[in-house]
Amino acid sequence: MIKKTLNNAGIFLFILLISFNSLSAMDKKPYHHLPNGTFRNPEGSPQRNPNFKWSFKAFNAEKKKINTEVPPDHIVNKKEVLEKLKKYKNDDFVAWIGHATFLIKLGDTTIITDPVFEKNMGPLTFGPKRYVDSPINLSEIPEVNLFLLTHNHYDHLSTRTIKNFPYKKSKVLVPLKLGKYFTKNGFSNVSEMDWYDQIKINDLKITLMPAVHWSKRSLWDANKTLWGSFLIEYKDKKIFFACDTGYGNIYKDLGKRYGPIDLTFINIGAYNFYPMAPEKDKSIYHANPEEALNIARDLKSKKVLGMHFGTVVLSLEPILDPPKRFKNAANQHGYHEDDAIIFKIGEVQKLEDLIN
Repeated sequence: MIKKTLNNAGIFLFILLISFNSLSAMDKKPYHHLPNGTFRNPEGSPQRNPNFKWSFKAFNAEKKKINTEVPPDHIVNKKEVLEKLKKYKNDDFVAWIGHATFLIKLGDTTIITDPVFEKNMGPLTFGPKRYVDSPINLSEIPEVNLFLLTHNHYDHLSTRTIKNFPYKKSKVLVPLKLGKYFTKNGFSNVSEMDWYDQIKINDLKITLMPAVHWSKRSLWDANKTLWGSFLIEYKDKKIFFACDTGYGNIYKDLGKRYGPIDLTFINIGAYNFYPMAPEKDKSIYHANPEEALNIARDLKSKKVLGMHFGTVVLSLEPILDPPKRFKNAANQHGYHEDDAIIFKIGEVQKLEDLIN
């Protein structure tokens, strides 16, 4: 009887010890890791207004009012794009393919960011359709050896682009729990990263940074995968490639720890959801042009390049308002107008011309 009691006591103490260790491990997890395995934004980030009432019906009714005609000089013709890519093949360069897709060549590494080459940005044939086609086809891109993905939204993560990607020996860097989209499609060199993780590739150091955003691809997976921006350190230069992000205090902290930044790529579109949202031109998950400049200033960025506009309708602001507001607000946010950079879709520029 005594032996049985001692055994039961031992089992109880063992269970208690395991529970304590589990709770201790949970306490040690970073703030953005929740106990249920999902993720949240950095501490102190803005919260969604409870008066925001999403409605597909209301959104589509307002969307029909948007004029999607673009001036001829909004996009560079394919021949010129291909010629420039060939001309600069031995130089460091930046090329905008549209939305959040860039080709960035740094030394021996050619990077592609959030590539989406399909006509529509959604599952199968659903989702918003581009009103501007990609300036080149997926099969026409130069050899890529580093694939950066910021998060899982359909306008950034395209399973069709991943499946058909011509350079599957590329190194792939993704936030936590997004590696499966690549490993099941023939990629083998895939690394999942948490915020502040660092990886060295050739002469680059890549750090995954926090962002004020979220993740979701279905009704059941909200925030089950992480999101994040990338800091790319190359020689004596620092380049910040922002995940879709709203404004938050985190950027002051990042500026103190990692600034100054030489060039920041940042979203300047997809911020107006009024009248569903209580405020016009305000989204906690997508900075408007003025907030984008604030973020760049907090990062101590010398120059800032606007993206995530002029390709597909995701919100209700006029499609070419973001670059106009971005340029017009530059001075009042501490930037010369020339340092608030806007590309044409398909534009290719040497890096030294951008940051010097």
